[in-house]
Amino acid sequence: QIEFSRLNLNYTVMSKRQLLQLVNEGYVKGWDDPRMPTLSGIRRRGYPPTAIRNFCKTIGITKFESTNDYALLENAVREVLNQEASRFMAVLDPIRVVVTNYPEDQVEMLEAINHPENPAAGVREIPFSREIFIERDDFMEDPPKKFFRLSPGAEVRLRAAYFLRCEEVIKDAAGNIVELRCTYDPATRSGGNPPDGRKVKATIHWVCALHAVSAEVRVYDRLFASESPDRGEGSFLDHLNPDSLTVVESAKLEPGLASLEPGTTVQWERLGYFCVDPDSTTENPVFNRTVGLRDSWAKAQGQG
Repeated sequence: QIEFSRLNLNYTVMSKRQLLQLVNEGYVKGWDDPRMPTLSGIRRRGYPPTAIRNFCKTIGITKFESTNDYALLENAVREVLNQEASRFMAVLDPIRVVVTNYPEDQVEMLEAINHPENPAAGVREIPFSREIFIERDDFMEDPPKKFFRLSPGAEVRLRAAYFLRCEEVIKDAAGNIVELRCTYDPATRSGGNPPDGRKVKATIHWVCALHAVSAEVRVYDRLFASESPDRGEGSFLDHLNPDSLTVVESAKLEPGLASLEPGTTVQWERLGYFCVDPDSTTENPVFNRTVGLRDSWAKAQGQG
């Protein structure tokens, strides 16, 4: 005996006629576009098969037509990738940091854990030098009260590296921040505590500027902005999400990410899960965002 029921998801359409229209009229880049609810699309986006099976077991089979929350599928993906995906560091919106008290010509290799919950995954070496990149969102010149990341006079820990203190902010003629001048504490290498016992409240990710690999990153989101795009007024095309794809042209990655095979999904610390796209080459890496670390849609609607 075989039982089955129709699978419906919110924030997308499942009708073959509508999906064909999306492809033929150029709203997506083909049947394997990572925004499409097709097997080839979710494979290219980096969804693991185990997550799809777990999701189907969770929603079960019903006699009545129902629509399932897309967040359930994304949570199933996160649960599997959290266990399987190796950790790396990448910076999507880089700002240059010069560590003024670090030797100019020195490069050292630091040890980073590949998976905090799986010691068998081992460690990797990442380079550190006088100039690094950090995420622009991790710095504020005039921070609010509970901003614990980097700001003038404040100190943070660089993941697998050192304590870092911001000493000076460099701006261009238009007043835009182009560089931070910072100092590091050599006594805090790779998780070491400073002799005076001081602590920091935040750890941020970074990439060595000298060895950073530039990459294209395709940040995918839900294809439709409406929960039920084919059930409202007008055409389902009226509900397309204008921000379903954002292309970041010059993200900075740690060197080990350039040699991964297409289809490999990894976690970029503090950013989410990303998959190597078939368009990727060693010289020009291309990554697709599989899913964020948390449900940004629920947060936007005050649900998380």
